[in-house]
Parts: sequence; structure tokens; C-alpha cells
Amino acid sequence: MKITIYTDGAAKGNPGRAGWGAVIIFGDNDKLKVRKVIKLKVLEIGGFSSHATNNIMELTAPIKALKYILARQDLAKSNIEIISDSKYVILGITEWIGNWVKNNWRNAQKKPVMNRELWEELYELNQELKPKWAYVKGHHEDKYNHRADLIATSFAEGEPVKLENAG
Repeated sequence: MKITIYTDGAAKGNPGRAGWGAVIIFGDNDKLKVRKVIKLKVLEIGGFSSHATNNIMELTAPIKALKYILARQDLAKSNIEIISDSKYVILGITEWIGNWVKNNWRNAQKKPVMNRELWEELYELNQELKPKWAYVKGHHEDKYNHRADLIATSFAEGEPVKLENAG
């Protein structure tokens, strides 16, 4: 099964009250391969922190989504793609993390990597589930990216939207 996950994080004050959101889509969303329209199953998850940075929430969203997938044995072997509008997350997990691990969690400036605990957790999940990672420009006509943003922002503002449940 194909699983596509859109993630986003938000912070009011940075740091301040913060939220994260993920839209998990079960099924193939590639309309070029499918002649008929398929009703996709969509599950939305989100949460908040009373005090966090935007980057912490950007990392929390894919961690929580991957943990959800990992907890479901029937989904753990799926073809997973994570789409984020955070270059911090995408570049971190696809390009920078190898050197961080090799350099004992030091960045190119020889300073400790910020949010190391979250990066370590994401790294382990990435090693186990091997998702594909993709960047999408934020707020640029992608309905699922918009939805992940709305979920994260609504949690950060203390007024969470109603979440879709795939059933």
C-alpha cells in the first residue's frame, strides 16, 4: 500500500505555544496512473505544546506520523512518502544527518546539533521505515499541505480543528 504523509509545524512566538499536524493518505493519489477516481482514506493527527519552537514542531509532525504507521504492523511495510514544506526537515533528514551522525552530532560549524533528541528519533524511524522525503513549497496550492498547516496552526492557537478519521 502507498501512504503519503503531509506534515507541518507552527509556533506562536517562536518559542511559544506551538502545534503540529499531519495528514496521512492511504492509497495511490496518482491520477495519471488511475483512470477512475478513487476515494482515498485520510487520517489527520495533530497536537500541541505549551512552549516550543517552530522547528521542534516541524520535527514532531513526521515523528508522530511515522510512529503511528510503525504501531500498525499491517502498515509498517508500506511504500511511504513524507511531504513537508520545511527545508529544515527535508534537508536535515536527506542531506545533513549523515554527517551529524559521523561527527558525533556536531554540525558543520562543530557546534552541537539543535534538537538532537528529535533528530535521533526521526533518524531511527527513517532507518526502520525508509520513507521517501519530498519538499513542497508552503502555501502554494497543495490542499493537503494547506490542511497540515491548518491543523498545526489551529493547535498552536489553542482552537484545534476537527480532524478527519479514516475509520
